[in-house]
Amino acid sequence: MTLARTDLGTLRGVAEAGVVKFRGVPYASARRFAAPQPVAPWSGEWDATAHGPIAPQPASRLAAAMGDYARPQAQDCLTLTIATPAVDAGQRPVIVFLHGGAYLSGAGSLDWYDGGALAAEGDCVVVGVNYRLGALGWLHLPGVAEGNAGLWDMVAALRFVQAHIHAFGGDPAQVTLAGQSAGAHAIMCLLALPETQGLFHRAVLQSTPASLPPHSSAQATAHAQSICDLLGVPSSALHDLPVERLIQGQMLLARSLATFADATPPLLPVIEDLADPSDFIQAAATAAAARNVKLIIGTTREEMHAFFVPSPAMQTPDAKDVDARFAGIAGDALAIELYRRRRPGADVAALLGDLVTDDMFLFPSIALAQATDAAGGTAFLYQFDWAAPANRFAACHCIELPFVFATFAAWPDAAMLAGGDAREMAGVASAMQRAWTSFARSGDPATPGLPWPAYTPVTRATMIFDRVLGLAGDPAGAAWRGGFGG
Repeated sequence: MTLARTDLGTLRGVAEAGVVKFRGVPYASARRFAAPQPVAPWSGEWDATAHGPIAPQPASRLAAAMGDYARPQAQDCLTLTIATPAVDAGQRPVIVFLHGGAYLSGAGSLDWYDGGALAAEGDCVVVGVNYRLGALGWLHLPGVAEGNAGLWDMVAALRFVQAHIHAFGGDPAQVTLAGQSAGAHAIMCLLALPETQGLFHRAVLQSTPASLPPHSSAQATAHAQSICDLLGVPSSALHDLPVERLIQGQMLLARSLATFADATPPLLPVIEDLADPSDFIQAAATAAAARNVKLIIGTTREEMHAFFVPSPAMQTPDAKDVDARFAGIAGDALAIELYRRRRPGADVAALLGDLVTDDMFLFPSIALAQATDAAGGTAFLYQFDWAAPANRFAACHCIELPFVFATFAAWPDAAMLAGGDAREMAGVASAMQRAWTSFARSGDPATPGLPWPAYTPVTRATMIFDRVLGLAGDPAGAAWRGGFGG
């Protein structure tokens, strides 16, 4: 038993595998759709040895690749999971992690994201954040829900870290905000908010769907009204509607918006001035440079394989739908031939996966790195290429997560890892952890034997994480940009 004494009260954690873990640490409370409020001080010891509930949510849409999880769910879910090498005055760098899940699913308290190994590897404090999801976190309907509740949850978590992380052996002046997928997208939004000035000092953006700008108020309001219409309830009923019905409504909205070979979430943050992809990328880059927030930005080689490979719609897709998707993104349906040359013998699902990976993740991430450099900031680019031999999911969305956290035992049902060599995986994980914690400590992810210079449009330096690690020049391959659409 280990105690952490904060200004709010004392928390009791548990020592495990050389680190101390505090679970279910309350950082805020909130009424439905309302902004989070600070936690009131308590007397006695807060039992932080067990996880609290996670945000209400549907099943993960990537369970076929990642496996699944089951945890108690409740609206009162605003808690942190903290792993530290020691509860002392160590002033260690802090990594705060925002999970992905399309703003619909996931939790920072899942064993997938256990920060113990990362904390031990880098002598740092690792914090996982539970924030509100789906309609509870992102519904925007004037007079009912102002929207961005989940984003303000993240701000509240960062404020808690600033005020109290010293009690867990952390340094509030060395906070790295890391996020994957929706979590990385949220970091771009947080950079654009003046309220986050000084709350974090570096950022790691893993698999950011940077091509998806926040919603405008009108767009978000229309989506919220659609939920009401699909459920057959007036907007005034949303405050008291059972959570299960709200989740049903958001999934009905998702199905009503679904289009072929697309994975756009139905609910997103709402930032009126940034509802354009170029403006969104430029705003994040400009803010990062102005605040001197150095960035690590990266993608996996086959992000969309996790979405498309198991999809029944992708097994025998209509040729007209395929042509329309290639024409819509690349400017010409014949662009599929360029992708076929790059991936000989691939089926249509894999080719569509490459196309949407480039459009949603890779090219916008490179654009963000370029815009950051142009604004006078610093960005380090990577691509994760490791894939288990003969695995149909390849280097898909989320596959880097068990490597960053070295939590392979927590992923027993992850088909994306099946057949991987344990020794090789442990080696890649160690390299990523050293890079991430070096960046958190110094702002430089380079480690002995693995130089990693900042990205510039001239060098296009990109760290490749694979069976052999090292720098590459241009990860984009420019499949359709070279021949179609400019």
